Amino acid sequence: MNLDKVVIANRGEIALRILRACRELGIRTVAVHSTADRDLKHVRLADESVCIGPPPSAQSYLNIPAIISAAEVTDAQAIHPGYGFLSENADFAEQVERSGFIFIGPRPDTIRTMGDKVAAIRAMKEAGVPCVPGSDGPLGDDPDVNLEFGRNIGYPVIIKAAGGGGGRGMRVVHTEANLLSAIALTQAEAGAAFGNSMVYMEKFLEHPRHVEFQVLADGEGGAIHLGERDCSIQRRHQKVVEEAPAPGISAELRATMGERCAKACAKLRYRGAGTFEFLYQDGEFYFIEMNTRVQVEHPVTEMITGVDIVKEQLCIAAGQGLSYKQSDIKISGHALECRINAEDPRSFMPSPGTIQIFHSPGGPGIRWDSHIYNGYRVPPNYDSMIGKLIAYGADRDTALARMRGALAEIVVDGIKTNIPLHQDICADASFMQGGTDIHYLEKKLGMK
Repeated sequence: MNLDKVVIANRGEIALRILRACRELGIRTVAVHSTADRDLKHVRLADESVCIGPPPSAQSYLNIPAIISAAEVTDAQAIHPGYGFLSENADFAEQVERSGFIFIGPRPDTIRTMGDKVAAIRAMKEAGVPCVPGSDGPLGDDPDVNLEFGRNIGYPVIIKAAGGGGGRGMRVVHTEANLLSAIALTQAEAGAAFGNSMVYMEKFLEHPRHVEFQVLADGEGGAIHLGERDCSIQRRHQKVVEEAPAPGISAELRATMGERCAKACAKLRYRGAGTFEFLYQDGEFYFIEMNTRVQVEHPVTEMITGVDIVKEQLCIAAGQGLSYKQSDIKISGHALECRINAEDPRSFMPSPGTIQIFHSPGGPGIRWDSHIYNGYRVPPNYDSMIGKLIAYGADRDTALARMRGALAEIVVDGIKTNIPLHQDICADASFMQGGTDIHYLEKKLGMK
């Protein structure tokens, strides 16, 4: 089956990224947008566009009936959710398919399983993927049982909401005396924030790195991995800089862990692109969650493998299967990505407004994924990311040198950006050495 027309149910740089992949494949595009986004670059470039509501996300990009109606009125075949918004919403995927359209992503039941952290960990253990020692299920109301869990796991432990995400619904406990109150508080917060008060307990790793594996699967039991990325430079659980491959991970360990992830996909009959996220400490990997969508940081994997992940999503959704075998995948060179945000580089307060002067960087190995242009107005309604700067080199030192050069070249005037923060990170001695843990940036910023 060929896809003729796809609705892009997103905004910003990822919407433009999807549009470009569709163009390469000869697929027509429909851009859905809020009233605040009528001047987005992909809206101007798409074959058709449909306004789906006012600026608030709840009334536009999270408005399921409006998005499905846009697919109906434009006679589209499929809907690509990008990342964020409805991309990991199982109910949305289900309604898309019930309405007769193709959801470019995993099956609804897969999204539902992997969105429940307890169910996801259970599925990974059954598939042979290593997990963090923990309660192996939701915590009950028996205090003695919960205290025993804590003793067996060993302190510190972390209490997590089963339906949480984005760094919310977590509480670290260092002593048994604080355990029961921490469980009760996290349950109450989880119920209020996520509508699900279920929590579970895990060992809290004190100096881990965040390393994730990219997978592609055809939904019929075929699956491959594209190696790993290191996403340890984070602030408040939000990634700031990503790179691939991860410093210090051997080819043998990469092959072993990647194969386990691919086998888990085959067992789940996973469909599309996905990412297995791990904490990595002392040579061991511990599964934390799976993202059932394309990741913000997918370009670094594309740079070192030559695989267009978004095009693969489209081909899989069209029933064409995987374009590659595992033996086709070769890791070559090194790539880094800096997320450029419209925000104050010190206070991190968002900085919406009009971009008066914009100049994109260039040179060998430089890629700029962004929707901004001279005169573009960054709205205050959405995430502050305005672009992703990617640098590739034959080795990490070359990629870093090219990134420093590109950060010096890029000009975004009229609003504040976090470019100075990225310049500071890329000149930092510990980061230049590689292998910093997930707490490093916050310590550097004086947040811990």
